[in-house]
Amino acid sequence: VEDEACDAKTAAAGAAKLVTAGIHISVGGYCSSATLPTLTVFKNADIPMLIPAANSADLLKGKLPNVFLINGTGIQQAAKAADFIKAQGAKAVALVDDNTSYSKDITTRTGENLKAAGITIASAQSVTKGESDYSGAVTAVLRANSDFVYWTGYFQEGGLIIKQLKAAGFTGKIMVADGSVDKQLVSIAGNATAQGVYATMTQTPTTIPGGEAWIAKYKAKFGAEPGPYSTQSYDAVRIAAEAVKGAGGSTKGADVIKALEAINGFKIFSGNLKFTPEHTLSEGGFEILVVKGEDFVLNK
Repeated sequence: VEDEACDAKTAAAGAAKLVTAGIHISVGGYCSSATLPTLTVFKNADIPMLIPAANSADLLKGKLPNVFLINGTGIQQAAKAADFIKAQGAKAVALVDDNTSYSKDITTRTGENLKAAGITIASAQSVTKGESDYSGAVTAVLRANSDFVYWTGYFQEGGLIIKQLKAAGFTGKIMVADGSVDKQLVSIAGNATAQGVYATMTQTPTTIPGGEAWIAKYKAKFGAEPGPYSTQSYDAVRIAAEAVKGAGGSTKGADVIKALEAINGFKIFSGNLKFTPEHTLSEGGFEILVVKGEDFVLNK
């Protein structure tokens, strides 16, 4: 086990340590920008990667045979975001990202989709991760008379931006991407302030039909609530085991990759697994969630 720390150098060093330790399959990748430098590290070592959270289209650009995504892609997320924004009747949209691979990819694609639908991009800007004052971004949103804001970075900055937008008098709708779907966003923004904030997200433990039983087992096992990507991570390990089984017990990289590509109908939380030729999910798209109480729930 190594922690990528959402940092490219830390992630690359961690991947190198795992290669040295002799692992056969990698399960991990939360931040796309930190996952990117690990791709070639594992590729050079002939180690298949099952990535449960990171989903930037940049991860697929190299068409590496060892890379498989268990989350929906940024392409799918941007399409869902644009469709929802259009359905909400937005006229002037503000797109805000943190300039990382994952975040920038979604805003760029969402912007293209919105423009194609005839919706105005009133403001498009990138902020710096880790800051505490986002008044510049907030002022830009207000000056552009935006009626809808889509934030595509992570929950730490997202909570602050929501809090500061509302404090500055913004009355439009706010939506966040999957990197911000976390109870901590509600805590950072303030419970009252976060109510009604929308999100684009793949399935979570709390949005899966019948997921209550799985959550109960998880809490009994670990003494903690499952996180937003617990189901994808759980599935990734199950998929790895299924691939080794399909490879006749072999853990050789080429054998496991061939077995992964051959999986057809293996049941995971998001549907029946069959990888596309690009090694992305053929089933299991994005949903719209909304903050109610202390957490995100399905928007009905």
